[in-house]
Amino acid sequence: MIDDDEPGNVEDGEEMRSTALRPVSPGRPDMEGVTAEVPESDLVSRARAGDADAFADLVRRRSSGVVAFLRRMLGDAEDARDVAQLTFVRVWENLHRYDASWAFSTWLFRIASNLAIDALRSRKTRARTAAENLRLVRGGPLVAESDGPAALSREEIRRVFEACAAVLSEKQRLVFVLREFEEKESREIAEILDCRESTVRNHLFQGRRLLRDEMLQRFPEFVRGLGGKA
Repeated sequence: MIDDDEPGNVEDGEEMRSTALRPVSPGRPDMEGVTAEVPESDLVSRARAGDADAFADLVRRRSSGVVAFLRRMLGDAEDARDVAQLTFVRVWENLHRYDASWAFSTWLFRIASNLAIDALRSRKTRARTAAENLRLVRGGPLVAESDGPAALSREEIRRVFEACAAVLSEKQRLVFVLREFEEKESREIAEILDCRESTVRNHLFQGRRLLRDEMLQRFPEFVRGLGGKA
């Protein structure tokens, strides 16, 4: 996992922070030798060697996907952009620790996921008001064993998820977003979370059940026909 306290081996940290934070436009004339056709693995190698332009191209390629993922995790576009920016700063500072046997996207999502969970926990610490009270503490049998939300259209999932996600733990929310929205397999999610695939499946199963239970209360029309009560 990323150790934020461990110093990097980048000689000019401030210069590289500004590289990670500055806007990147496709086809910048100063990016000599870095084009859209360059394999990502080559860009990573160049960036690890201190090539700021190669890293800027990595940011350009990956930023929209990271922001979209964080928007679903955090439910707020501004927070998503802030955490995405921090993600790429953290990536630059720790590139020397990246293990090339991993897919770069997996490593990137691990850092973004850790920061998203930190942001969710910080948000709860700052404001334990109405959002905290939305958590459901239930007893007795759960409504159904089916996948529930997985049977809905993707747009319906997004809308209902934003309204109901407060019932999920950070890890349940993370697994659900990675699986249902990012369409990642259990194996890669396990690598991102540094856990077993069985743990991923358990988080996903419990998250779907909690969401379904909340949907029964708030959006019964989406559960009708899926084995739940209308």
